[in-house]
Amino acid sequence: GRLRSGAVAKLKRWRKGHSSDCNPETRQHRLAARSRFCSRPAEKSNLTVDAVKLHNELQSGSLRLERPNDSAQLRMEEDSAGEAATERSSGTFLSGLSDCTNVTFSKVQRFWESNSAAHKEICAVLAAVTEVIRSRGGKESETEYFAALMTTLEAVESPESLAAVAYLLNLVLKRVPSPVLIKKFSDASKAFMGIVSSQACSSSTSALRWVLSCLATLLRKQDLAAWSYPVTLQVYHGLLSFCVHTKPKVRKAAQYGVCSVLRGSEFMFGDAAPEHHPAAPSTAKFCVQEIEKAGGTKEATTTLHILALLRDLLPCFPAAVVKTCCETLLRVMTLSHVLVTACAMQAFHSLFSAQASVACLPAELNAQIITALYDYVPSTSDLQPLLTWLSTMERAHINLGRLQKDLCWAHLPRLFSAAVNCFLSPHSQVVAAAAQTLETLLSECVASHMDDLGTVSASAPAPAAYLCKMFRSVEEGLTYRFHAAWDEVLRVLEVFFETCGKQCHPIMRKCLRSLCDLRLSPHFPYTTEVDQAVGAAVSAMGPEVLLEAVPLEIDGKEETLDFPRSWLLPVLRDYVQGARLSFFTSYFLPLAAALKSRALEFTQAGKSVEAKIYDTLQWQVWTLLPGFCTHPTDLLGAFKGLARTLGMAISERPDLRPTVCQALRTLIHKGCETDAERAEVGRFAKNFLPILFNVYSQPEEDGGSSAQRRSVLDTVRAYLTITDPQMVCGFLQKASEKLTSPESSEFARLSILDLVVAMAPYADEQSLGSLYHTIQPSLQSKECSMQKKAYRVLEEVCAAPHAPCQAFVRSHLQDLQAALLDSLKSAASPAKRPRLKCLCHIVKQLSAEHEPFITALVPEVILCTKEVSVGARKNAFVLLVEMGHAFIRFGPTPQEAMQRFLLLVYAGLTGSVTMISCTVLALTRLFFEFKDHLELSVVEQLLQNICLLLASRTRDVVKAALGFLKVTLLLVDTKVLAKHIQAMLEAVGNLSDDMRRHFRMKLRNLFTKFIRKFGFELVKGLLPAEYHKVLVNIRKAEARSRKQRALRQAAADTDEEAPPAQPRGDSMEEILADSEDEEEEEEERQRSKEWRKQARQKGQAWLKEGEEDEPLNFLDPNVSQRVLATEPGPKRSRGVSHDFQVSEDGRLIIHEEEEEVDNDEAKGADEEMADVLQDVGLRSKKSQKRRFREEPDDEEREAGTYPQYRAGGSGIHRQLDKEPAFGAEYRSKKGKGDVKKKGQLDPYAYIPLNRARLNRRKRAKMQGQFKGLMKGAQRGAKAGRRNRQKAQRP
Repeated sequence: GRLRSGAVAKLKRWRKGHSSDCNPETRQHRLAARSRFCSRPAEKSNLTVDAVKLHNELQSGSLRLERPNDSAQLRMEEDSAGEAATERSSGTFLSGLSDCTNVTFSKVQRFWESNSAAHKEICAVLAAVTEVIRSRGGKESETEYFAALMTTLEAVESPESLAAVAYLLNLVLKRVPSPVLIKKFSDASKAFMGIVSSQACSSSTSALRWVLSCLATLLRKQDLAAWSYPVTLQVYHGLLSFCVHTKPKVRKAAQYGVCSVLRGSEFMFGDAAPEHHPAAPSTAKFCVQEIEKAGGTKEATTTLHILALLRDLLPCFPAAVVKTCCETLLRVMTLSHVLVTACAMQAFHSLFSAQASVACLPAELNAQIITALYDYVPSTSDLQPLLTWLSTMERAHINLGRLQKDLCWAHLPRLFSAAVNCFLSPHSQVVAAAAQTLETLLSECVASHMDDLGTVSASAPAPAAYLCKMFRSVEEGLTYRFHAAWDEVLRVLEVFFETCGKQCHPIMRKCLRSLCDLRLSPHFPYTTEVDQAVGAAVSAMGPEVLLEAVPLEIDGKEETLDFPRSWLLPVLRDYVQGARLSFFTSYFLPLAAALKSRALEFTQAGKSVEAKIYDTLQWQVWTLLPGFCTHPTDLLGAFKGLARTLGMAISERPDLRPTVCQALRTLIHKGCETDAERAEVGRFAKNFLPILFNVYSQPEEDGGSSAQRRSVLDTVRAYLTITDPQMVCGFLQKASEKLTSPESSEFARLSILDLVVAMAPYADEQSLGSLYHTIQPSLQSKECSMQKKAYRVLEEVCAAPHAPCQAFVRSHLQDLQAALLDSLKSAASPAKRPRLKCLCHIVKQLSAEHEPFITALVPEVILCTKEVSVGARKNAFVLLVEMGHAFIRFGPTPQEAMQRFLLLVYAGLTGSVTMISCTVLALTRLFFEFKDHLELSVVEQLLQNICLLLASRTRDVVKAALGFLKVTLLLVDTKVLAKHIQAMLEAVGNLSDDMRRHFRMKLRNLFTKFIRKFGFELVKGLLPAEYHKVLVNIRKAEARSRKQRALRQAAADTDEEAPPAQPRGDSMEEILADSEDEEEEEEERQRSKEWRKQARQKGQAWLKEGEEDEPLNFLDPNVSQRVLATEPGPKRSRGVSHDFQVSEDGRLIIHEEEEEVDNDEAKGADEEMADVLQDVGLRSKKSQKRRFREEPDDEEREAGTYPQYRAGGSGIHRQLDKEPAFGAEYRSKKGKGDVKKKGQLDPYAYIPLNRARLNRRKRAKMQGQFKGLMKGAQRGAKAGRRNRQKAQRP
């Protein structure tokens, strides 16, 4: 890693020429190497031709993994034990491993090339055992391996072999059938226990830990009856005794085994499974005895080990034993040992988190533990213990609520009080954790039972009384002593309002008033949190309850214009839902009318400011209406009383029109949930729709802005969804009459056509027929707008999913085809988009006999791929693809159909230049979409034709052809492309100089793709010399990009946090980790020393003295809170932290900002696909335009104010918005010098920091400037003094 800042200066450095002064005198390794390589061996060399041949075979891998059929030839010959292995057999001594057929040993087989000695020993043992089983005609089953390994276990003597056999037994025991292990339990356990007793004091732990694992697996496979025998319990207790072993790996193996036996024994998952394991009581007794024996001595190491075991085992014990263990834990916590207390808390946490059954943890015992834990509340300044205590109590109450709700609610008030006291902690983590605990308890323990309660009052009996106490505790957090944690208190109140506000609003009104008063206090920093809390109250209780508790205090008769509660209006607007619509009618409508009349009075009196204020207030009142229309509770009875007012507001109040229209849309989409509600609102369609039609048909001066007209049209569309179809037909007929009326203006006809577009999908077939005859002449109208809207009507009819519309399209298919073909020549450019969309819907319904219609459309569709309108281009490509699908539908085969369709498209290549470029674009899209349906010969022919078009002198044609080549490189297989790469690159290489300059970026992109696909040398050889410089540059850029990506990846890998420790398993990594036993034991001893040192540091505790002179009372029941895990007292500040480095002489080192360099990263598949879609017209270039328009400053400009030109240079091109000179704001306009300005700094010579002033050569010049500055100031002061003296003389 890198050295710390400043460490370089402290390192010792060699003087020049003295770097080898301290070379060692002993050179035994050098001499040995020299004697080996520079002298001839004394004895006969083993380096023969056969040995070299064998070495080469081993290096090439031919003898590495043998096939099963060759294993007979390559097996190791069983000669005498003392005979050395020959060269040939040395490479094949693991043949029994390499072709082992049992999947149990796949882990070993997968890693058998390791250089670890322990690993090689495991592989050798497995190979030997496999050979023995095969020599006796075995099938290599798990049972055979078990028997052979058990025999081997009794025969081996060395610790390495013993560890290898134990590891293999550990693997195979898990797959041996249970009846075998039950029958052989006595012999196997005796053998295992013998090894355990012999290895218990050994320095090597590998064999011991694997044998313990074997014991655990053996015990886990026994049936319930076996646990009634004393020998089984004796073996289990032998395993259990190693849970406090001094060696960590042995201890962990034993603890893991005990947990697997108690929690994972096979009979625990059967139908007749007992409630707990038979060995659970004795295990608990052992744990309690070990804790009592160890106590707090020896730094409580044994106690910590047992507590770690209990953390996993407590949920497995029966209730009586759990009670004893918990009492022991509580007694141990009185020792005030920080680590012991933390581990005990973790054990309680795991007990509650496990959600054990009543047989393990009854509700009464859970409640008793909760009560007992209050004696161990840490101090509010003790960070980690308090976080642990809060988390444990949270899980305890959640588990108690699961077992017995009433008992949980009885204990919640005390915890709420304790958690609120945690808000006084100086640690922000404790405050946040306390708030999170309260929120979790409300959502987990309280929310699910609130529906069972009625309205809660202050005098309500239990369990409602508990809820009152809880709320009072949280409400107390609004007092001033908790002001540092008010933001968290407000968030808890917000959750309380959401959870219980509907039933508990009587007891919450005082709190609501306090919140509103608190918000009005000067400089209150948490206004947003108050708004959110009050908003939650509005959502849960409703606006009526809120306004009863906190009146709005606005009635239109105010003498002053303060309006202290006006902030409630935006809160109500954002949070009202599910309220009574009649409340808006009875309370807010009269208020809005009074405010509006008051505004009119002020307007008539000429008081424009007051009039504006009241007008804004009445508008804010109206903005509440959409919230009241969201899921109203009394829609059926209240809407009829409000409908007339809404209609009048739409027609007579343009300022309220958007709000009322939004309210109607909200009511239709979110308020009409039943058929009766939809019918009730739809009943007024005959009143609302004519009003909306009239408003929309008015010119913009009367009908409002274009945004208001869009809002009205959206409301019409929404209302039509719940309107009776017969009424829609009536409106449609009247609209058709107005369309043909000569009295209608052009604006009125266009507006009526917009309304017809909205109504057409909901009309019946007869009305659609008459409408079609009405708009048919408009399809060939010379007025572009009329023509476009007529096509929009047809588009809506063809796209509508309703049955009448689909029936109309089917019955008028021939007429529609004829009309669309007749209007082909007269179709205006703005009408292309809806026309193509309409054609797309019609083509979907065509059959084989309509193929001539599609044939006639092909030229128009191809030309539309270059329309000005983005929507028209997009629809043209969609229609082109739809026509391809239609041809495939016509048959006979997809390949023949596509060939027939492409012949129609090919005709465009013989047309004008524009037609040719459009045809190439169309072919590109068709090739992209239907590549799987095109034969190879068709693709090759297409590629040849495109290469010919690259010789064109027209830029549009060449651009389209290059786009096709890009798509080809992405889609076509490399083997197919290899045949044509020469023709493609020759065609690209023969481009004229003008084309090459114009398309230099496209060509560079294309060459990059060629190089990635075929390599640099091939592409360079096929292109002319003038391209070679570009190709070399591309290669350098690609190499640089790859290097930068590798560096970023490496940096990302090093920055990642180390992965969490995995649970103990049987992977090969563990075998490798156990390879060097002696070195490992030494390292383990070092680690244990370090761990004990850290534990001593962690285990240190501090005793907090009494306040002022008060002595510490050790008989106080709360004295445990005086034992701190965090050192008390003020922490020393680490100095001011800034982001600047400091040099040796104390100067700040300020690096200038460097612009980030955009790396030319290799585009991934997604980016290439995006390029392709852009070339075939499916991706707009708005993002590019937006990138050119972006301003360098951070302030967002309003829409339409982006400058297209930036000033620069001189003359009329000079930059007008120059920055003012330094200090110009202080310059006097009347005379020389500076003047003081009110509210600004005094005009002293504030010298800006400049890096150039650190330059030694310029230092003297700078000092001279400062001296002159001081002399000038002194001269000015003298002159001022003389002038004052003259003025004071008589």
